[in-house]
Amino acid sequence: MTVIMPEQITHFSDSLPQQLSHVVRRWSPLEALQDTAIAEVQLIRADAPTSFHCAVYEPCLCFVVQGSKTVLLGDKEFVYSGPSYMASAIDLPVVGRIDHATPEQPYLAVKVSVDPQEVAGLILELGDKALPTGSDVICSKLDCGLTSAPMDARMQGALYRLLSLLDTPEDIKVLSPLARRELIYRALMGDLGSHMRRFTASDSQANRIARVIYALKEHFTQPLKISELAAAANMSESTLYHSFRQVTRMSPLQYQKKLRLHEARRLMLAEGLEAATASYRVGYESPSHFSREYSRMFGAPPRADVSQLRGIAAASATA
Repeated sequence: MTVIMPEQITHFSDSLPQQLSHVVRRWSPLEALQDTAIAEVQLIRADAPTSFHCAVYEPCLCFVVQGSKTVLLGDKEFVYSGPSYMASAIDLPVVGRIDHATPEQPYLAVKVSVDPQEVAGLILELGDKALPTGSDVICSKLDCGLTSAPMDARMQGALYRLLSLLDTPEDIKVLSPLARRELIYRALMGDLGSHMRRFTASDSQANRIARVIYALKEHFTQPLKISELAAAANMSESTLYHSFRQVTRMSPLQYQKKLRLHEARRLMLAEGLEAATASYRVGYESPSHFSREYSRMFGAPPRADVSQLRGIAAASATA
């Protein structure tokens, strides 16, 4: 029988960050967000620092393996570096910037999409084994929709097992759901567990706001009616407004505006729509108003911004 000495375990744990860096770098040859053979897993690589850019985070676990990144959610700043991970409990418009990356030591990250219902089901299965959710007080630290923590050796090992499946594609269909489940389990039992459970507990304030955000996402092209949102969430309008700001660091109107502008940008890029057509499609009544708000958010008028993005995509494709 082979005996594993404690110092061997320590050595293996210490090498996990290097192993993770190696596998992510090998499967992300381009400087971009890249899909993988595992549908819920995407890889991110950058060989140099970037300026701030806008994005919408969906519910996910994002693992920074190497390098560091700054994310702005409204007025709140998150700075995290590898090895660490971040949990996004809801769809959140953010602004992000990669701070540290070089060709020799690129920024490397892994995004794993998470279904909130999958999280809720695992919490029910854990029962008393799950850590307590704590008090139901909206707190800028615990009930903000975005938060992060360092990756311990168990989390790093679970992530490595998931990514290692890319080398054996015949195993992905059966084993990737199990590996993803382990990642979610590690997150629920770790530093971010209370945060994640708050957003799934049906009687919590955070979960009510999550339902409001889902409704906004589904109907963001329609005029915003705070009274209807508050009634659906069984909250007063003032409580809804206050709690919404605590979770998203922005007002419902600001949130809706960001969703509209991101969707308009996608329509122009993916479907080739003109700016005026895209603006009407996402709920704007005035193309000039749309253009002003688009320029304020993305730093350039719609046509110029889309042309620049297409140029960057073309350059990456031929690199």
